[in-house]
Amino acid sequence: MEKFELDTGSFVPLYQQLKEFIIENIDKNVWKPGDKIYSENQLFEKFDVSRNTAKKAIEDLVQEGILYRIQGKGTFVSYPKIEQSLSAFYSFSQVLRDKGMHPKDVVLDVKVIEATHKVAKALNLDKGEEVVHLQRLRYANEEPIILESSYLPKSIISDVVKLESVGETPLYDILRKEFNVFVNSAKETFEPILIREEEQGHLEVSIGSPALLLERIAYDQKKQPVEFCKSIVRGDRCKFYTELV
Repeated sequence: MEKFELDTGSFVPLYQQLKEFIIENIDKNVWKPGDKIYSENQLFEKFDVSRNTAKKAIEDLVQEGILYRIQGKGTFVSYPKIEQSLSAFYSFSQVLRDKGMHPKDVVLDVKVIEATHKVAKALNLDKGEEVVHLQRLRYANEEPIILESSYLPKSIISDVVKLESVGETPLYDILRKEFNVFVNSAKETFEPILIREEEQGHLEVSIGSPALLLERIAYDQKKQPVEFCKSIVRGDRCKFYTELV
């Protein structure tokens, strides 16, 4: 690790200089994902700054997702976030494969239910019409990333049991091969949320952790809605972006 000294005469706050020191060492692979870094006390002693300055630097980097804490063990370098462009139709499983990661879906529940007002509105159905509810937990390299609930009109699903194979075959492939439904477009919305108790266990994060609520309406080749999907996406592991031209 290169020698580093804080510039007390700089207009850049000391906590910001500490942050830059940590970020540079992560970028240079001095500290790799999963590595434990200096504690607040070690920063305090090594750079002769106040405890508040050291605490501020660490807290900012944790909030930004660059570091994460494990109570009683220390502060560690976060793993890179899974990035996905919003500029085109995409498959989460294919995104992971393209990044050299192994996708896996675990089916939590498949059942026929009555559509709520919101689900019915999204799928152009009447409230109370039958829909298939598919809940699954989506993994990247054995790490749970997304808790997802899909609602599909029962009218297009002749055999609900065939959806149970979604753990081995992508949902849209099943719709195409088994039910002759071709999904080729979608509308998505995103909003920031906090993880609740009922989601904590599945996603293996703390209650109150940042997350994204992604809602998708997928359309077939006739522009008819065939899926309404609600996804709870871990904010510490995923990032979405778009390009403006």
